[in-house]
Amino acid sequence: MHYIEDFSKYEGQEITFKGWVANKRESKTNIFLVVRDGTGFCQAVLSLDVLGEETFEVAKSLTRETSLEIVGNVVKDERQIGGYELQASSIKVHHIAKEYPIKYLEQEHGVKFLADHRHLWLRSRRQWAIMRVRNEIIMSIHDFFQQNGFVQTDAPLLTGNACEGTTDLFETDFFGVPAYLSQSGQLYAEAMAMALGKVYTFGPTFRSEKSDTPRHLSEFWMIEPEMAFYDLDMDMDLIEAFIKHVINRVLKNRKVELDTLGRDVSKLENVNQDFPRITYTEAVKVLQGKSEVNGRNAITVQEEDLAAAKQAIVDLTATIEANEKEMKAGVKKGKRNYLTAQNDKFKQEIKVHEESIRNIPKWIASAQNFKDGEDFGGSDETVLTRVFDAPVMVYNWPTKIKAFYMKEVEGDPNFVKGVDLLAPDGYGEIVGGSERESDLEILSRKIKEHDLSLDDFQWYVDLRIFGSVPHSGFGLGLERIVRWVCGLNHLRETIPFQRRYGRKLVP
Repeated sequence: MHYIEDFSKYEGQEITFKGWVANKRESKTNIFLVVRDGTGFCQAVLSLDVLGEETFEVAKSLTRETSLEIVGNVVKDERQIGGYELQASSIKVHHIAKEYPIKYLEQEHGVKFLADHRHLWLRSRRQWAIMRVRNEIIMSIHDFFQQNGFVQTDAPLLTGNACEGTTDLFETDFFGVPAYLSQSGQLYAEAMAMALGKVYTFGPTFRSEKSDTPRHLSEFWMIEPEMAFYDLDMDMDLIEAFIKHVINRVLKNRKVELDTLGRDVSKLENVNQDFPRITYTEAVKVLQGKSEVNGRNAITVQEEDLAAAKQAIVDLTATIEANEKEMKAGVKKGKRNYLTAQNDKFKQEIKVHEESIRNIPKWIASAQNFKDGEDFGGSDETVLTRVFDAPVMVYNWPTKIKAFYMKEVEGDPNFVKGVDLLAPDGYGEIVGGSERESDLEILSRKIKEHDLSLDDFQWYVDLRIFGSVPHSGFGLGLERIVRWVCGLNHLRETIPFQRRYGRKLVP
């Protein structure tokens, strides 16, 4: 058996392909299939002259998602999907699929319909590309930490208390005692870092907050490294090196998938520069439009984005009308299908621009009225990051809005040594980290100030009693970086099967 991703090795040779029919069109003497096998997509040509009438009649019965085997010759053709064409000499049908509920142009369906059919939606070319990018990111994460002397360790999924004092926890029963699904492996990773020096955990985490936004899932995957003898500056250096490694590996190995998604890779390539680092106080001024970054004002940029969205709708509408006029005048079937697909794509783009027109005035008002000392919301992060080309690190946050374990800034207990890495183009926070509080007295005081039980956290306090050292760490949300890399509007597409507020647990 031969796979599509390896067709370049078999140009001009006869091979055996096994997979599924993704789409079909036919003429009197030829049937053109788009086939897939998990590694890629390509066109297969089934000719009456080659197959004979009996087999050609069988080929006519092929439906979308029919599983089959094709023996044929691999021919290079840059015009075709995948760059190669499979010219069939024989076919064998494994199973004729029933009428497939999802159209080849998946954007014709609503979001709810696609989510309800997620088990089938995953087969589409777009979802195939996203899942392969997700896999590449996962492999690059392990690769980075393993190359840099980290030990992968595992934190428990059942915990006796909240990591950050939040009430957004899923409660369960642990032999008659309340237990919670973990919201982070960080505290346990700190304990392991005191034993192993540099560690990372990689596993599922859970939040029960009732938020139905593009940035929220109830079940998601977190990567959380912890490093002994690291301060905040070293932590930020590691975050930057880590993100650059991940993005560059995806750019190198997943060009086909990113192209399938229509991702502007030039924006991802911008990671190959020094990440800007600004304090929270500086960030607030930028957000409010009181300070500029390289001559760019956050409020002015939003006003320009609003004008651009309005103009884009005018231009796209004109193009759609021109295409419809051309189709009414009469065109061949192939041309009609192409123009219809283009119009469907443009209509989706118009919806995105319409949403921007609704949101941007609200974002501008929120930014201008932002109160120093508050946490950034999603729209605030969007406005702030638009003036930066690369991910930006915001550090030294107000103590009152950050977790109890973050180390106080020397000489100013109103701020802690926390850092958020914000991705550009409105994708927001993808990394949150800090230098951890290593002073026993301060940590004990902050646990009490956060209304947490000192008894529950005694094991964590022990880390400051027996050989305390400066140490730091961070957490990366896997789905958030997948969303950014793939250029997606929502987290729902970043994970095989979503678990989020407002949706049932099927599939």
